[in-house]
Amino acid sequence: MSTRTLLTEADFDALPREEGKAYELSEGELVVTASPRLLHNLVRERLHLSLGAFCQEHKLGVLLTEMDCRLATATIRIPDFAFVTAGRLRDMDLNDRIEGAPDLAVEIVSPSNSPADLALKVRQYLQAGVRLVWVIYPETRLVCIYRPDGSFEYRENGQVLDAPSIFPGWSLPLPDLFNVS
Repeated sequence: MSTRTLLTEADFDALPREEGKAYELSEGELVVTASPRLLHNLVRERLHLSLGAFCQEHKLGVLLTEMDCRLATATIRIPDFAFVTAGRLRDMDLNDRIEGAPDLAVEIVSPSNSPADLALKVRQYLQAGVRLVWVIYPETRLVCIYRPDGSFEYRENGQVLDAPSIFPGWSLPLPDLFNVS
C-alpha cells in the first residue's frame, strides 16, 4: 500500500517555483499546471475589460488575475479571475494572498482541465464562502454558473452573462466574450 505525503502551507510556500507554471495546494496535495494558452488569455482579457470598467465606475471593488486565495487549511487556489468587494479589500493584508474566498471566482477551462478537477475547485470555492463561481468553456462557448445554495445554470453563446447580486446593472453578451478575433 502506498502512502502519500501531504504538504503543509509552510511546505508549499517553501517550494521552488518554475517559470511558466502555476502552483496550487488542494487539501494538502500539490497541483502544478502549465501556463494558459492564447484563447484562455483572450477570453480572460475581454471579461476583465468589460467588468473592470464597470467596477471602477461604480467603485464596487477590484478584479484580480492569477491571485492566490487561501480557501481553507492546506487549500490555496488560484482562480483565473477573481473579484473582491471594496469593503472586504479594506480589511485585507495587501502584501499577502487573499484570506478566504473571493466574492466571485472564475475558472476558464483549458484542454488540460479534467471534469473532476473542475468539480473539486468549484466545491472548494463554494465551501470557502464564494458568492458565485463562473466556469467558462471557450471552446464550446458556454458558461456554467454555480451558487452557494447548490443551484447552477448554463449560459450559451447567444445569451448574456450577468451577476445582479454582485454587479447590479452589468451584463456582457456572450458573443462579445467569445469572439476574440
